[in-house]
Amino acid sequence: MILRRIFQRRTEVQPELEEGLKKTRRGIFADITALFDRSAIDEELFEDLEALLIQADLGVDTTMDVVEALREDIRREHITDPAIARTYLRDEMVKLLENATKNRKVKIFQRGVPFVILVVGVNGTGKTTTIAKLANFHKSRGRNVMLVAGDTFRAAAIDQLKVWGERVGVPIVAHGPGADPGAVVFDGMQAAHNRNADILIVDTAGRLHTKHDLMAELTKIRKVMQRYVPNAPQEVLLVIDATTGQNGLIQAQKFAEATDVTDIAIAKLDGTARGGIAFAISRELGTPISYVGTGEKVTDFAEFNHEAFVDALFFEEGE
Repeated sequence: MILRRIFQRRTEVQPELEEGLKKTRRGIFADITALFDRSAIDEELFEDLEALLIQADLGVDTTMDVVEALREDIRREHITDPAIARTYLRDEMVKLLENATKNRKVKIFQRGVPFVILVVGVNGTGKTTTIAKLANFHKSRGRNVMLVAGDTFRAAAIDQLKVWGERVGVPIVAHGPGADPGAVVFDGMQAAHNRNADILIVDTAGRLHTKHDLMAELTKIRKVMQRYVPNAPQEVLLVIDATTGQNGLIQAQKFAEATDVTDIAIAKLDGTARGGIAFAISRELGTPISYVGTGEKVTDFAEFNHEAFVDALFFEEGE
């Protein structure tokens, strides 16, 4: 006897995650769920599942892993009921995302000692908006937050961050366009110490540098930070646009090669009917996914929970 509930929600899902994944849940993942509404498990089920998972942006290799693992589960457990097979699919997808959480470091916040977050990513991924959401996230938890406009290559980036700083109600250190990013970070670190900041979030240029140039620039910024806080930055957050699918994964791989990314934030999840990029990231990079952006409002932001994420893809609210 198989002691499993038939594909029932097993986690409490954050409301913002539930709402943010509505488009994804009602897109390809609805088709995936519907595959199992049949009388028997057959080869067509696996073929259709494979096609849909690839369409969902899991990528070919990740899809092959999931489908083969499901086949093995069905053989091992002698499963004949498609509804039960669907519970195993859910569990295999949860396992796949465990890589995105098991290596997550414990964040230690100390009053008056800046916890420095260096934010990296390609222009257009939602990096500036994610910084604003992250600032609001920490501020709502009673932490003293400051921002540094380290992307000095685009005047628009500086102006946009200033606007968000005002909206969220956190101070920002900025120089003019074309300024030395290291000098801006130096002033930001100094201001963070003078104002007893708990969290200092530093924006960086979103160009796709050559690996050498990117490493050199970020190394310089790190050295400036470490004059004040020896282990800074304590978090290097890479922002990935969920709507770019496999291109986003390629960008992530380039940044991971060039700098020590410790955490990933997936932005614009509300804008895609696919949403499978999280699974590909987990398999290919193994870097912890820490946050997800689920809408346009500054509060549309959630800490990543791998089980809640999978359940939010497969269940409508109230199920």
